[in-house]
Amino acid sequence: MSETKAIRALRGRLLWFVDDPDAAGDAAYRYIADGLLVMADGLIASVGEAAQLLATLPPGAEIVDHRPHLIMPGFIDAHIHMPQTQVVASYGAQLMDWLNRYTFVEEQKLAQQGHPEKLARFFLDELLANGTTTAAVYCSVHPQSAQAFFAESERRNTRMVAGKVMMDRNAPEPLTDTAESSYADSKALIARWHGKGRQLYAITPRFAVTSTPEQLAAAGRLAAEHPDCHVQTHINENQAEIAFACELYLKAADYAGIYEDFGLLGPKSLMGHCIHMTKREWRAFAQAGAVAVFCPTSNLFLGSGLFDWDRARREGVRVAVATDIGGGTSYSMLRTMAEAYKILQLQGQSLSAFAALHAITRGNAVALGLDHWVGSLEPGHEADVVVLDTAATRAMAHRLETVRDLAEELFVLVTLGDERNVAATYVAGEAIASH
Repeated sequence: MSETKAIRALRGRLLWFVDDPDAAGDAAYRYIADGLLVMADGLIASVGEAAQLLATLPPGAEIVDHRPHLIMPGFIDAHIHMPQTQVVASYGAQLMDWLNRYTFVEEQKLAQQGHPEKLARFFLDELLANGTTTAAVYCSVHPQSAQAFFAESERRNTRMVAGKVMMDRNAPEPLTDTAESSYADSKALIARWHGKGRQLYAITPRFAVTSTPEQLAAAGRLAAEHPDCHVQTHINENQAEIAFACELYLKAADYAGIYEDFGLLGPKSLMGHCIHMTKREWRAFAQAGAVAVFCPTSNLFLGSGLFDWDRARREGVRVAVATDIGGGTSYSMLRTMAEAYKILQLQGQSLSAFAALHAITRGNAVALGLDHWVGSLEPGHEADVVVLDTAATRAMAHRLETVRDLAEELFVLVTLGDERNVAATYVAGEAIASH
């Protein structure tokens, strides 16, 4: 006799996306003013009008009434550093100086017993409190940092992508590995964690500046041997970084050419920043299917530059959006999109509330190739959900008295929203962060 599925249904205003609003307009989203999201065995079982679905629930089903709150797919962060939670808000430096003065100092602490576990717990607590249920995560150079992260993620049953950083030069000696050890350690972590439950591995050379050609070749071998793994790294964030990388790899066509030459630019490559891109680099990204990861708060805080989203679209390059903690200054994907809006405004570009919320749900899921699992409220998807109180602060409640439609309400949420708007977070159908 089969075991009866535990049914939990969430009632509220449902919003999710089935297409890109910039391409499909109002047809891109589904909105149900009084909806029911039915979850069973960690998946979304059905979704629709509450009046119709309530009658179909079996006896004993749990109904959680979140009205008048907004229920959306859990947010997705495409680029974030677990070791940098205690580096956030470090004063007065651009990228290379910031790495040497702050980041590399803190990352050495992950060699200490218990420290990776402490950071992993805090990190996942903070993500979930902000409604982020999936992220592409950089651990430190230490294999135990990735081990600790995956173990904590497995305990919480979160869908995460992560990897041990590969870094064998231009960093403090305690933070360097070798081409051989980084290959072996990464391969062991892939065998241990990739595809285990909801865990996925990302091959993670930090960036060309901190990897020798031998190490990038090792990373390329890993990518060829494990084509279902992601690759994540940094590119074209800062002018001094670009000059340094090109000095180290004189034979490469440009910064993107370095990664191309080692087989690291492909459809599962998540390339952080992409601010100072040449025409050839945009073309190379488009041809490879690589993803440009836009990190608004980090780019502003470190003075790196303004990401050109319209150019990426024109060139046919997929874009994801990310917090980039700890160069970034907020764990909130809502705060991140508020800053993205301002960056685009400075360049004469626009970002609607629908486009912003699409970006941090279905948009990032598509960019990461995870849209068959997360980023949607469609039946069959994993039941990762965020519940949002759009009137969570006095200022927001006051402002909402004058909004005329859903688009205006959502723009207030995107512009003024943060962790305080997250009323609850569900992972695989379980409520694991309530506020």
